Amino acid sequence: MSALVAAVLLAIALGLAGFALLAPGPPRLSASRRRPADVPQESLLSRAANALTAVIAAVLRRRGQRTGMTMMEEAGLAMRSQDFVFLVIIAMIVLGGAALVAAGPLLALLVAVVVPVLAWVMLGVLAGRRRKAFADQLEETLQQMASGLRAGHSMLTSIASVTEESDSPTREEYARILNETRVGRDVGTALSETAARMQCQDFEWVAQAIAINREVGGNLADVLDGVGDTIRERGQIRRQVEALAAEGKLSAVILMALPFGVGGFLMLTNPDYLRPFIENPLGWILLGVSTVMLIVGGLVMRSTVRVVF
Repeated sequence: MSALVAAVLLAIALGLAGFALLAPGPPRLSASRRRPADVPQESLLSRAANALTAVIAAVLRRRGQRTGMTMMEEAGLAMRSQDFVFLVIIAMIVLGGAALVAAGPLLALLVAVVVPVLAWVMLGVLAGRRRKAFADQLEETLQQMASGLRAGHSMLTSIASVTEESDSPTREEYARILNETRVGRDVGTALSETAARMQCQDFEWVAQAIAINREVGGNLADVLDGVGDTIRERGQIRRQVEALAAEGKLSAVILMALPFGVGGFLMLTNPDYLRPFIENPLGWILLGVSTVMLIVGGLVMRSTVRVVF
């Protein structure tokens, strides 16, 4: 009976996932500008997917949708938060159903718990990479802004040139600053919020320097050059520290991967050796305890090799 239920859930999840991935995009013309006969009729699967995403959006709105949107923005994903949650739910159903058919309810429950955790970790990894790329591009960005100011351009024009010549994610962030100022927002507030969103202390200094210069006056190009020199020196020291800590980080990665490597080797060479861990409740308890100890050890090693600069 459980296998039949799992098969039905798996079929439904695959259908929803196929619709989410293969459904055609929105038409270029609105429905009011097209003939009534050309208006596409939504299928039952489409209505079910739209209803589910609407429910997810309502739940996120009650729980603080802005937090979810900020995470998606930090990760650089051009996707609504409810769509991302919808895909995570589909992945939980698909993988959980497959695990239920293959190994039973315990593994299915474990997969259902692991999938959203991995999705959260993925968002954190993407956001971290995007912040690091933004910080690495900041020195060149300040040089472009200073060159534009020396050529007689205004600050907003210099920001516009950065959006045209820089790479991602600097291009997207500066385009957002420019669009916010065009609709009437203060440029200092837009810069400060960008620094907070990207968690970049160096860019916070840039925002403060620009705000002070707007109040007291002076040559903003020279100010940006001074801030750029400070950021360049900090970057050199940071890269040197990262090089010195690379050996400890590699050791931590090897120690974390060693249990999985040994377990995989034993499963391939002698599966009966690990069978008691899967068939015996005591084995499940030991696996859970070892997982907790592995996580705790990983956090300790991470705090040891991570150098806050």
